[in-house]
Amino acid sequence: MTAQTTPATTVAGEREPRHAPLILTLYGLYARGEHNWLSVASLIGLMADLGVESRAVRSSVSRMKRREVLRGERREGVAGYSLAASTLHTLAEGDVRIFRQARASREDGWVLVVFSVPESEREKRHALRTALTRLGFGTAASGVWIAPGHLADEARRTLERRELSSYVDIFTGDHVAFGDPRQKVRSWWDLDELTAMYADFLHRYGPVLDAVTHREPQPLEAFRTYVPMLTQWRRMPYRDPGLPLELLPPEWNGVAAGELFDRLHTLLSAPAAAHAAGVFPAR
Repeated sequence: MTAQTTPATTVAGEREPRHAPLILTLYGLYARGEHNWLSVASLIGLMADLGVESRAVRSSVSRMKRREVLRGERREGVAGYSLAASTLHTLAEGDVRIFRQARASREDGWVLVVFSVPESEREKRHALRTALTRLGFGTAASGVWIAPGHLADEARRTLERRELSSYVDIFTGDHVAFGDPRQKVRSWWDLDELTAMYADFLHRYGPVLDAVTHREPQPLEAFRTYVPMLTQWRRMPYRDPGLPLELLPPEWNGVAAGELFDRLHTLLSAPAAAHAAGVFPAR
């Protein structure tokens, strides 16, 4: 399997470097265990194993450095890159979402974020919307965003870290009236989009599970499957806040997709890491 990524738009409106998601996955998986550093040779070697040419890697890295996601750093005379402190923090928070996402219950209630941003600071409004979207919040009304109550602490930490707390108030509580909560959830979140994302993941990686269950993958094969799989998956826990199942459509395919990810992670992560470790001496 070769790597494919789709550019996304950043907060500033700049197109994300095409291969940045794959590079960030590699750093999240392997660089943090190597003292937050990978040599240029190691990074290029790992990306080559994913089917990405060195010129494309260097172009993406250059733009990631401009966005202060990566930093150039030499160690013992060897050129390499490390993650910026803010990126490390974001990845650490993401680990909980990606590998241990909690499913909310009706008893958790809801958290509401209410914000008002002056027109003269419209870039802060965009930053708020982007941050809340990444946390999995839905839109209840203009300037009113909602999520399951178990995300209250994470929302507070994120908004404080991004220096956006002065524009918001955060409330927790229950929905006591009016209307059907199931219909409310459908209006607050784009469940059709989430369903399509999960369906694509199931379609793409369901056959992979069948293959690796019946035949233990070699390290390189596991690496070439696991890194793109994780790169695709790690977007979804940020779009889906783990809504209570009783408020979702019957047989919600997010459950099956989550189980598929967990099984592939269990089967592929260790041999993939073994392959990556074999590249590190090239630094």
